[in-house]
Amino acid sequence: MEHSKHSFHNLDSFIGLGRLSGLALSPDGTKLVTTLSTLSEDETKYESALWSLDPKGQEPARRLTFGEHGESQPQFTANGDLLFVAKRSSKEDAKAEGWILPMAGGEARSVIAHPAGVQSLRICKQSPQTIVLRTSAFSRAKDLEAEAALRTGRKDKKVSAILHTGYPVRFWDEDLGPSTPHFYTGSLPDPQDTSGTQLTDLTPGIGANLEDTYYDVAANGAFLVTEWQVPEGRASSAPGLMRIDLHTGAHEMLLAPDDTYEYTLGKISPDSTQLAYARWERSTAETAPVFELWLMDLADGATHRIAAGWDRWVSDLQWVPNGRSLLLVADDNGHAPVFHLSLYNDKITRLTEDGAFTDVVISSDSRTAYALRSSYLHPAEPVAIDLAHTGDLEPGEFAALTELRSPVARPALPGTLTEVTTTAEDGSSVRAWLALPESASATNKAPLLLWIHGGPLGSWNAWSWRWSPWLLVAQGYAVLLPDPALSTGYGQAFIQRGWGRWGQEPYTDLLAITDAAEARADIDETRTAAMGGSFGGYMANWVAGHTDRFKAIVTHASLWALEGFGKTTDAAFYWTREMSPEMRELNSPHHSVGSIVTPMLVIHGDKDYRVPIGEGLRLWYELLADSGLPQKEDGSTEHQFLYFPDENHWILTPQHAKIWYQVVTEFLSQKVLGNEAQELPELLG
Repeated sequence: MEHSKHSFHNLDSFIGLGRLSGLALSPDGTKLVTTLSTLSEDETKYESALWSLDPKGQEPARRLTFGEHGESQPQFTANGDLLFVAKRSSKEDAKAEGWILPMAGGEARSVIAHPAGVQSLRICKQSPQTIVLRTSAFSRAKDLEAEAALRTGRKDKKVSAILHTGYPVRFWDEDLGPSTPHFYTGSLPDPQDTSGTQLTDLTPGIGANLEDTYYDVAANGAFLVTEWQVPEGRASSAPGLMRIDLHTGAHEMLLAPDDTYEYTLGKISPDSTQLAYARWERSTAETAPVFELWLMDLADGATHRIAAGWDRWVSDLQWVPNGRSLLLVADDNGHAPVFHLSLYNDKITRLTEDGAFTDVVISSDSRTAYALRSSYLHPAEPVAIDLAHTGDLEPGEFAALTELRSPVARPALPGTLTEVTTTAEDGSSVRAWLALPESASATNKAPLLLWIHGGPLGSWNAWSWRWSPWLLVAQGYAVLLPDPALSTGYGQAFIQRGWGRWGQEPYTDLLAITDAAEARADIDETRTAAMGGSFGGYMANWVAGHTDRFKAIVTHASLWALEGFGKTTDAAFYWTREMSPEMRELNSPHHSVGSIVTPMLVIHGDKDYRVPIGEGLRLWYELLADSGLPQKEDGSTEHQFLYFPDENHWILTPQHAKIWYQVVTEFLSQKVLGNEAQELPELLG
């Protein structure tokens, strides 16, 4: 495996690493395309380009597109040309469009445009010219000309106000409205036709039912199936699955949510006759959600459960083109492998061993799957998985896997990765990844950083650009990445044991796995810190108020007062359902502010709608006013607050990600290692 010369000891080097996302496979299986994002010349954003990969893993990757503003969402048309989304104009108000690049040679040309821009595209595999576009539109716009006029009117008059009549009003870091998501359908034009695709609105006047939804398009070009938010009253909604006819626009609710179940992840079979989907048994304050896979016959609506008794939550599913099986991805004991599900006998077979897999695509002959694989040893890399001998695998055997030639080399790590396990108070097994610096030994013990994952339903199993332990390892820290109660990949009971008990089993699991790490001869138990973001930030706050064992705590985008969070987050109906008044009272970290004697670094972005800035502001004030950490003689504090006016739940721009790591590293250097304070030039007034 080739390694790059990038260094984790240098932030500029890390920020400049190229990042892969997505895969597209041509109908004949001879072309594989991915998206590579690289740092812009001014180092303030990432720009994407499309690259061709050799599906056999022999030829080097080759760049296909060179647009000034980048390209994304590659997919192949039935005749093997490449459709993608790009903004090719430098005008301030330019919108993304759908472009086609002839793979036999020639220049790309724009074929799909909309006044709001192209947000998402799908091609119908067996209906060569049919496309589906998802973008936003005003419900009162009768056609695209009226749509453009409404948008121009608001822009020219500098109107940003939005009048809401329903909920939600925002999501993640976006304000919702006044336009709402719509589906359009159309036909790709012939190469000689320069007029572009004529679009038909499939969802006129629908409103907010399509906010934050997944959809799939039937290969025969007859219909699509989409998640559909069904209003329930009292500012609540729940997802069901809706079928929309691509010829008539007629809607049919296939699966409507009720008081017990919600539905998602609908995937249409290759012959367009069946629907594989996920059914969630709704969570309550006492019971965690329960995940099940089901199969529907689209002709008569008959359903039956599949993968029955398999105790894992599926994050992605793909039909094998022969229609006899599915490929599934699910968290599993610190990995996210690919599994094969036979629809003939409901047998689950694990195909891959190490790593976390995403973006699975399958050859039309059903013999090979392609995916991006990452782990804490490397970022996403393309691989091929042999499906030809799936039925012959014995327990403990895995499918043959081929590493393809990536456009970016694997970065050389500044340390090693191992695992730590322990037994919790209730007898449950708890595990963690431990990233160790190369210098760690019994005679050169490494300080320990406990890094708590978010979610809370999640797992440390895939490479993260936002949360890279190796940058801290390069500074000499051992970084512990545990999966406590509520983590996925360990079964329903492991989630349930922490449900509604955030400050109990998840907390005691974290302390137990930290004890196990500190018992190692190469760990310095006298120099430790804890850190987390989102739910991990909540846990960092809880840790701060319930133990003084750590010398520093970093809390990013964190929940502080659960009563306030539950009503101000972007999907309050979900959290108020999960958080009973008793749960909020027993598990809110703000009640323990007086017990906090550890210096804390608070980090928050103003555009964070998932954990609104009010949480960070209240935490900061109460730390200064009420925490047990004594003030300095001059009235100042050891606590710090890093505030990003233009960032959201995550710090995404390169220049701010760099500052995030700089401030965190400097704070830990002072509080854990006892070093003198260093100036950070970018933050000086």
